[in-house]
Amino acid sequence: MKNIDRLVKKAQKGDDKAFLKLFKQYEEDIYRMAYVYVKNENDALDVVQEVAYRAFKNIETLKNPAYFKTWLIKIAITTALNILKKNKKVVQLKPEYEEMIGLEDQDTLLSITLHELLEKLSEEEKSVVTLRFYEGYSFKEIAEIVEIPLGTAKTILYRALGKLREHMREADTCE
Repeated sequence: MKNIDRLVKKAQKGDDKAFLKLFKQYEEDIYRMAYVYVKNENDALDVVQEVAYRAFKNIETLKNPAYFKTWLIKIAITTALNILKKNKKVVQLKPEYEEMIGLEDQDTLLSITLHELLEKLSEEEKSVVTLRFYEGYSFKEIAEIVEIPLGTAKTILYRALGKLREHMREADTCE
């Protein structure tokens, strides 16, 4: 953590190499978060590029270097949502893809099912679930990233989990 603090302070003083080293550490996390929202590689890569630009341009506004990753993820979510609004498109995973993938690949099918389930959630619910279970953030960190009260973050997560359970039950009864 001391190394990150040192690199952030250098980057805030204009050290391009320090910023690049910092950003590279979190680039994959940003891409994964972006992909959850935009659902395609090109848009997710656009988000990563835009996050790099915005973060580089505004790094001096970061008050606490310890929150660098949280700050980047917050920028990524905002950027991804802006791209969705701009493009007004949502690419759904469709059952026809199972044939192209092959039914024997259970991990891929489970992944598709999880993505389909996440699509049934609101953007806010999807953010909280993704940050909690895919990125491993605490409720406090989630509340800061999404800019909501701590209790609201918990409520949103439990409501989303309830929705996911209900959709799973519905899917089980249909089979």
